[in-house]
Amino acid sequence: MIRQQPPLNAPASATGQALRWPAPGLCLVLAAMTFAVFGQTLTDDFVNFDDNNYVYDNPVVSQGLTFKGIVWAFSQAHFTNWHPLTWLSHMLDCQLYGLNPAGHHLTNVLLHTATVILLFLVLREMTGALWRSAFVAALFAIHPLRAESVAWVSERKDLLSGLFFMLTIGAYVRYVRRPWSAARYGLVMLLLALGLLCKPTLVTLPLVLLLLDYWPLQRVESRKLSGLVLEKLPLLALSAASCVATLLAQNKAIQSGPSFSLPFRLGNALVACAVYLRQMVWPAGLAVFYPYHHNGLPPWAVALAGTLVAVLSVAALLQWRKQPWLLVGWLWYLAMLLPVAGIIQVGLQAHADRYTYLPQIGICLAVTWLAAQWRMSRAAFGGLMSGVLAVLMVCAWKQTAFWKNGETLWTHALACTTDNEVACSNLGAVLLQKGRTDEAIRLERQALQINPNYEMPQFNLGNALLQKGKVDEAIYHFMYALHINPDYAEAHAGLGRALLCKGNLEAAADHLQKALQINPFDAQAHYNLGAVLVKMGRVDDAIAHYQHALQIDPDYPQAHYNLGNILLDKGRVDDAIAHYQHALQTDPDYAQAHVNLGNALLQKGRIDEAIPHYQQALRIDPRCAPALVNLGGILLQRGKVDEAIVHFQRALEIKPGIAEAHSSLGRALRQKGRVGEAITQFQQALQLEPDDPEVQNSLAWLLATCPQVSLRNGKQAVQLAQRANELAGRNNPVVLRTLAAVFAEAGRFPEAVETAQRALHLAGAQSNTGLAGALQSELKLYQAGVPFHIPEQTH
Repeated sequence: MIRQQPPLNAPASATGQALRWPAPGLCLVLAAMTFAVFGQTLTDDFVNFDDNNYVYDNPVVSQGLTFKGIVWAFSQAHFTNWHPLTWLSHMLDCQLYGLNPAGHHLTNVLLHTATVILLFLVLREMTGALWRSAFVAALFAIHPLRAESVAWVSERKDLLSGLFFMLTIGAYVRYVRRPWSAARYGLVMLLLALGLLCKPTLVTLPLVLLLLDYWPLQRVESRKLSGLVLEKLPLLALSAASCVATLLAQNKAIQSGPSFSLPFRLGNALVACAVYLRQMVWPAGLAVFYPYHHNGLPPWAVALAGTLVAVLSVAALLQWRKQPWLLVGWLWYLAMLLPVAGIIQVGLQAHADRYTYLPQIGICLAVTWLAAQWRMSRAAFGGLMSGVLAVLMVCAWKQTAFWKNGETLWTHALACTTDNEVACSNLGAVLLQKGRTDEAIRLERQALQINPNYEMPQFNLGNALLQKGKVDEAIYHFMYALHINPDYAEAHAGLGRALLCKGNLEAAADHLQKALQINPFDAQAHYNLGAVLVKMGRVDDAIAHYQHALQIDPDYPQAHYNLGNILLDKGRVDDAIAHYQHALQTDPDYAQAHVNLGNALLQKGRIDEAIPHYQQALRIDPRCAPALVNLGGILLQRGKVDEAIVHFQRALEIKPGIAEAHSSLGRALRQKGRVGEAITQFQQALQLEPDDPEVQNSLAWLLATCPQVSLRNGKQAVQLAQRANELAGRNNPVVLRTLAAVFAEAGRFPEAVETAQRALHLAGAQSNTGLAGALQSELKLYQAGVPFHIPEQTH
């Protein structure tokens, strides 16, 4: 015998005081169940599937709530979607939590929990059935198919639209249960509009409201159906406007061509409808992405799915009077599934777990009310329902765990599906970020074997090959990606990087500029274009692009570093120091930034501050030759000659072609009296830097004044000193002193006297008393026809 239930159209107040007290407790139980399953996501990372475009690589969103961001959210169809409230939600999370994924996941869990509780309360209000409403809400809350919508930060749109879906139905129930009110109807319209601004799949909500008019609200008995339809016209107008906006936003993402013919899409929609029913009952093998059958769907699968849908439809229709909830639940499912059924195909997925978020409620409703008629004791019925929920909770907890990070997510997807080029390519991208380049290349090639005309693995493979130094192969794959999709901004940027490696600066600049035309917010493209422009000599233009990169990503250490280098070269030492310091705040292990910050501090005379940065660079990278050379220079300046020599020699072991290391080592060896070795080092420095006047001067001096006769070479010394004098502007007293000495060594004493006198005059004008004293002594020798030689050191 069917158990007696309260009237299905009765409000909650009609069920008596006995059913009131459990409602708050059931809300707490529903919240606890939801957190028990999805609370684990608070330790999850973002995943490399839309989360980058929606949050952590989206410069507008990651800056938090700003006026510019709000305007952007309403005016741009970014990532082929126009859902401004969803964007504002992500911006608010960034405002509150920054890019800490825990906060973003917490918001998702809270939104889903709120929707679950609202579903329970709204169903209870409409039907008066407390426990059945709670069971439907519990099924919706913890079914494994919910994992994708809740654990995936980018599916915030599902959760927000679901919340407004429930609020709209709640407002509609309030509207129909009271005398007609424009304000109450206006609230329904407002909530529907807000929901559509979160995700346009709510376009069929007016049809769901019409179904609810039939059951459980039973308005069809008191009003004509035509009147109820007319009542929904303003809501349908909102839905129509949302459809137009969606089609405009998703125009480029809509799939067409022979592979996506209308018969194929209709067949896939039928199969997807059946698959979702199977997954509701047996939620095994759930994956983040289900690829299309590349050889087409088997005719038997389409026929079987069509038969199942037809049979269930007929069965529901036959029971429309006795069991109206069957028809309402089934049509709810079909109506809410219609926008995401793939009849207008957006993307490459055959179906998706997230598409069941709201449609599944209809099936849960129909099944729960049907099960309530079974002849079973209350204890047995309660035990059965509790067992179902317990099993689903375990399955949902396990499914949610796969969303821990990108690697676990895509590895599981590959285990659950076959010929999944999207999973192969995305797992390859994850492994490439982790430095597992060879594995990444294998996966990207596997993706291309499945679908050679899929642009993402072409791009990812180009990136991986570029990291391996295989630039020509990388260029080929970037170009192939652009052949498939000429507006693929990342591929233009990747090709620009590859062409920069080849030294093809003009072509590199063209592709990087194209990337920025498509996506002006690509910080890395601005950075790379800045690097290209520096090499082209367009330093001011490069500064502008580095500054753009830092406006988009203020914590971009490489951009700070390169901009600091330019500013240091321009003499803007304080600005350069600020940029180096910012780079090190973001990346304290940036050895080159430590070195150049030390250099800038040296230019400011802040030697004691520079030393720790050179030392830190060597702790990070003991083979950092510039740090060894610069620290050796300070040691030499402070009289620690032996330590300086060790630093210079170590630098040359690591990188023999550093001219400054050779010249500095030459100066240190000269101070130790090892003149022959010093001459060798200066000669090697001169081979690397033929026009360095300081090296020319130092070598000329030793060749002219060396105490060992066998090492002196007056003729070569004259050539070196004259060239150094030209490069120094003919007015450097130190160089003129050398020129006088080499003239004397060559026997050209009148020229030696004249040059020494000019050097003495300039030294006096500069108040360089030490140099002036040395010149006076040497001038007397030249006047006496005697060359100057360095006294030989005794040890």
